[in-house]
Amino acid sequence: MSGRVTQLSAPSSVRRGAAYDPRTWPWWVQTLAVYAVSRVFLVVVFVRVALVQKANLWTTARPSYLSYVATLFDGTWYRTIAENGYPATLPVDSQGLVTQNAWAFFPAFPMLVRTVMNLTGGTWIVVAPLVATVLGAAAMVVVHRVISVGAPRAVEAWPGLPLATVAVVCAFPTSAVLQAAYTESLALLLIASALLLIIRRRYEWAALVVVVLGFTRAVALPMAVVVVVHGLVRWRAGRRHEDGFGVRDLVRVGALAAVAVVSGFVWPAVCGWVTGVPNGYLLTQESWRWAKTVEPFIGWTYVPQYWFGSWAPVVVVGGLGLTALTILMPSAWRLGRELHAWAASYVLYIAAVAEPGSSLARFLLLAFPLGAATVGVVTSSARARARWLALLLIAMLAFQVLWVRQIWLFNPHGDWPP
Repeated sequence: MSGRVTQLSAPSSVRRGAAYDPRTWPWWVQTLAVYAVSRVFLVVVFVRVALVQKANLWTTARPSYLSYVATLFDGTWYRTIAENGYPATLPVDSQGLVTQNAWAFFPAFPMLVRTVMNLTGGTWIVVAPLVATVLGAAAMVVVHRVISVGAPRAVEAWPGLPLATVAVVCAFPTSAVLQAAYTESLALLLIASALLLIIRRRYEWAALVVVVLGFTRAVALPMAVVVVVHGLVRWRAGRRHEDGFGVRDLVRVGALAAVAVVSGFVWPAVCGWVTGVPNGYLLTQESWRWAKTVEPFIGWTYVPQYWFGSWAPVVVVGGLGLTALTILMPSAWRLGRELHAWAASYVLYIAAVAEPGSSLARFLLLAFPLGAATVGVVTSSARARARWLALLLIAMLAFQVLWVRQIWLFNPHGDWPP
């Protein structure tokens, strides 16, 4: 009798233990767990850094966590949009030049927060960081899924790649903005969703997502490149009789590409229509630039000199070489054409339109497939991969702390935005 009880109790114990083994959790639970741990870590970092924050235009000295992540830098611009909307006319200085104003910031995130504020009665300081954090959680779930679906060769070689990619994105030095009143969490969710829908050939739903993306960040144009690459891959497969790519599919893909192109210009068009200044959006963007121009790649001719002096050419060439190496290395090609196309086209697009200042590292967060490519560099053994991932995460977390301490911490006497 006692032997029978012993035989039954042991498996019961194993079953109870297995229920708490993270490796047995569903993939989405593992993903959310990684994200939750990373957010708690960053809450601690933000709180610690806030203890040395001096009083400024946005917060008091030593602000609370929610106030710190909801109102600093662009957070106040989005708050202004959520509470007051956009100006009907563009503000100008004494020389008639357009000054910095809300039209530089896209409406999807602040309007979403405003909706939640109206439904709950909450304030911007409470609602905006919570909405951003929830959107970031959803984004991580979709990132995991799009790597699983969009990079079959890489996942077959390493089944843990999707979760490892989520961990790398969560530990990326600028991923702190995923819980701040910034648009990165919503943009990342929309980008990953659009890529997943394109890969699954759900073009109509992808078009809807891309339209929303056009009102979230100025990143819809690179998605048009992804659609074209996807169409070419299907067309070539169709010629080999490996895919039924007929006229109907050609029209659907072409329409999606057109939607992506239009979405890339819709917000500047809205700005011009409302303010009565056709190029009002470009004039607004120029107000943030040193050279007061938004010519492609022009920022690379003067900004690096400010940061690095005579070493600027070496740093620029080295940085471009490292970026090209990351995009062209074998682990990047194993990701699948759509993910690879997004990473390459987005990085090139950012290099063309963005001034290479302190915000550039934040922009690179949306090139999340490069995280999968970096993780997948090591292929020799499971142990080697685990060591590489651990070293990569430790290094990124260290830079994450440094980024919050040096970039997010505001110096009232003059500072650079994150």
